[in-house]
Amino acid sequence: MSQYPMTAHGAELLRSELNELKTVKRPRIIKDIAEAREHGDLKENAEYHAAREEQGFCEGRIQDIEGKLSNAQIIDVTKMPNNGKVIFGATVTILNIETEAETTYRIVGEDEANIKNNLISISSPIARGLIGKELDDIVNIQTPAGIVEYEVVDVKYI
Repeated sequence: MSQYPMTAHGAELLRSELNELKTVKRPRIIKDIAEAREHGDLKENAEYHAAREEQGFCEGRIQDIEGKLSNAQIIDVTKMPNNGKVIFGATVTILNIETEAETTYRIVGEDEANIKNNLISISSPIARGLIGKELDDIVNIQTPAGIVEYEVVDVKYI
């Protein structure tokens, strides 16, 4: 299997979710199933079926997280010297040359991406255009509205 890049922070979030699922949610679901079984006929027991369905979702998520962590190539940019180059995990501030609007993004793995938190996937058009660029470089990025010109204003490895 191929490895997928993931930031150290993203891996830590997945590990804590996995721990929560295994130590808190899974035992609660098992208890709910046992209680529902005590109510008698399982064919018409909605509580039982709901708990079994929740168990299926929980076990599926546990397997999903374990799979992601086993195939993750964890990259911690805080341990790398900042040479001003945009790399995976870097926090980049770009300036739209036309509108003069500044935006800050952090380039993260596919599973960590959340545009509301300015976390963009390594495979997004903006990230692909920024990777390898350096401070003060001009970047042309293809957007749905056409090509937009940006200047790399700041690069941080945080």
